[in-house]
Amino acid sequence: MTAVSHEIFLHPGEFFVGDQRHRVRTVLGSCVSITLWHRKLRVGAMSHFVLPAPPAQHGNTLDARYGSHALALMLGELARLGVRGDQCEAKVFGGAAMFAVAPGTSQVGTRNGDSARNMLDGLGIPITSEHLYGAGHRQIVFDIASGDVWARQLPATPSTTEKSLA
Repeated sequence: MTAVSHEIFLHPGEFFVGDQRHRVRTVLGSCVSITLWHRKLRVGAMSHFVLPAPPAQHGNTLDARYGSHALALMLGELARLGVRGDQCEAKVFGGAAMFAVAPGTSQVGTRNGDSARNMLDGLGIPITSEHLYGAGHRQIVFDIASGDVWARQLPATPSTTEKSLA
């Protein structure tokens, strides 16, 4: 097994594709990370998206802040390495409730998590693990060499969960 020689930290709206030399980290609230991993080649990808899809007036440029675009960008980079998406295993993390919302409206985190599941299902990419929803932040670490993803959820603080819409 190759030792990790590169640590990558993803900020919101970023993604990364690399080989077994990489370990990728991020911190999520309502955002979602999808990891894709090819077992034989030890190649993987990870996103950190903010919203499921761009607004209608967004234009044609792919933007990794949006789940649909982040997944397309990751799949494009994996294809350049000779990997098809349906050859990968997916794991999905995040989608926590970070703020109170008006009754009858859904949390952005829930929409992000549901979107990730639906996109992967639509592409025939199996989800082998997920850690979604709840409240508070998650710390995520993806070791591309092993395909392992560690998630640690930190409890929400009163300042993040007691805010309401005025």
